[in-house]
Amino acid sequence: MAAPAVSYKDRQFLAVIGDEDSVTGLLLAGVGHVTDGADAQRNFLVVDSKTETATIEKAFQNFTQERKDIAIVLINQHIAERIRHSVDSYAEAFPAVLEIPSKDHPYDPEKDSVLKRVRRLFGE
Repeated sequence: MAAPAVSYKDRQFLAVIGDEDSVTGLLLAGVGHVTDGADAQRNFLVVDSKTETATIEKAFQNFTQERKDIAIVLINQHIAERIRHSVDSYAEAFPAVLEIPSKDHPYDPEKDSVLKRVRRLFGE
C-alpha cells in the first residue's frame, strides 16, 4: 500500500549530517537550502571532532521529526554511530535515513540500520 500523498508531497529537500568533505561535496552538487524568515534553518550540519553528540542528536530530530520539507536524510555512517540509538529506532518512511561512507571511514554494511531491517525481513 502506498503512503498517502499528504505525507510526502511537500518533501523536496535532502538533509545532510556529515563531515566537512561530505557536506561540502553535496553542497557543491546543489543540495544546500536555507529557509526564509527570521528563524532561517539550514538542511545540513557539518560535524567535526569538537561537535557535541547532543548537537548531532538535535539536528537528526529536527530533520526527521520537525521539518516537513525533508525527503531524505544522508548521514555519514561514523557519525550515525554516535547517535546509533536514534538512527536504529527511527522507523518512519519519510524522510528516509540513509547512511553513507566518508573519505576517511569506509562503509560497513553490518552497522547499517536499513540493511539490518532488510535482512530481518528476509530472515537472514
